Order: sequence, then structure tokens, then C-alpha cells
Amino acid sequence: MKKSIKVLIAGMLAVPVLAFGTVLVAPAPQSVFAQGSIQDGAAAAKSDDQSGTLFGDEGVFKVITNAALYIIGAVSVLMLIYGGVRYTISMGDEKNVVAAKNTILYAIVGIIVALLAYAIVNFVLDSLIAK
Repeated sequence: MKKSIKVLIAGMLAVPVLAFGTVLVAPAPQSVFAQGSIQDGAAAAKSDDQSGTLFGDEGVFKVITNAALYIIGAVSVLMLIYGGVRYTISMGDEKNVVAAKNTILYAIVGIIVALLAYAIVNFVLDSLIAK
């Protein structure tokens, strides 16, 4: 009985020794973050009609943000025109004049925000691209 306990303990101690010994003797695997390995995997998973990068000149993020900012800018310009027309046809009514001026003000703020957002997004995305 004592012999079986000794064999059991020796077996339990042998497993970690063999595991650590294998790690020490085996060559180290190449790191997952080695240069090119992630990019090679992304290139292999990409189909022919997909964009090559997420951040490049034709990258997904840049296309989506530029389209959204273009739409925001276009709506702001349309609201500026609408505010101008409202101001013109208000015929001196104080309530309509104030509403038209607010529309023009908010449209100008929208245009400025759209321009600044476009500049910031393109600056950040260009700084993320390693050239």
C-alpha cells in the first residue's frame, strides 16, 4: 500500500516535470505579433472586392466618416438656405425673424462642426497609417 502511494505521488510529480521539460527543450514558437503575421492573415482572409486596409486612403473608416461628414455638411448648407428664405419671407414678424436667425446660426455652427470633424478625423486616420 505504501508502494502504491509512492508511485501515485511520483506520477503526480512527473507530469509537471515533463511538461516544463518539454517547454524548456522545445524551440520557442514565433510570436503572434511578429512582423507581418497579422497582416498576412488579414490579406489571406480578404476577398478580391474588399478594401486592402481599414485606415488607408480607400479604407473603410475613412470612406464611412467622409460620407457621413459630407451628408452633415450638405444638410447644414440646406438649413442655411432655408433659414435665409425664412428670414426673407418673415416680413418683420419678430417671432419669425428670431426663428430664422436661430436657424441660420445653428446651420453655420453645423457647417463649422462638420469642417472641424472632417479635419480631425482625417488627421487622426492619417497619423494612424504607418508610412
